[in-house]
Amino acid sequence: MLVVATEDFEVYHELVTDLRERDVPFTTVEPDAEFPSGTDVVVTAIGEEVGVPEGATRVAATPGDPRAALEAAVTTMRGASGRTVVGIDPGERPGIAVLRGDVVAATFQVPPETVPEVVHRETADAADPLVRIGDGARLVGARIVDGLDVPVELVDETGTTPYLGAGTRGLGDVVAAVNIARIEGERIASRDVDPTAGELKRIQNRSRETGETNREIDATLARRVASGDLTIPEALDEHRD
Repeated sequence: MLVVATEDFEVYHELVTDLRERDVPFTTVEPDAEFPSGTDVVVTAIGEEVGVPEGATRVAATPGDPRAALEAAVTTMRGASGRTVVGIDPGERPGIAVLRGDVVAATFQVPPETVPEVVHRETADAADPLVRIGDGARLVGARIVDGLDVPVELVDETGTTPYLGAGTRGLGDVVAAVNIARIEGERIASRDVDPTAGELKRIQNRSRETGETNREIDATLARRVASGDLTIPEALDEHRD
């Protein structure tokens, strides 16, 4: 059983709200009250001195940022242990899955430029984190790898995106990231990718769709976008000048 025991109103409100959103069973008690039988994990505010039952695990939550504590609490409740592995399915909106052992602790879908920030935050307290990234969307994947500061494996992502039934639209990249996290890959330090003519043309097409005047950047600017030197809006500005 997961128990919230804190006198900090802000932390209490954040914890209870988040637990309800996650649909995680829990109960609450006053810090000095008797804990219910079967208490496995006690979540308190950081700095509070709370005596927890023998055999229970105490997790401290920071005001304004309860998520890390809740993930640790839920992971403990599920009996998960082992290495933190982050799976990434690269693309226009990369899927990210954070696994603690065999348990999926968190998932995200963010713009490519935000991926390194998410990975850094999710692995900051991990003892020996590992990132596994799919080998598709080569240009995006290469830029993501260049922005990471943890060990990376390149994974063959063939077959990692499942069939999605009705009502699950948009989940494919996240599920693929979970599958990628569970596949051993080849350790890499960086990924040098020479964009193909087709990849450059797709960037040029995107520039035309992004701009307000239906202008298309030239191949030289497209190559700089491919390398991460420019964003498409920046390339459009240079093209205009």
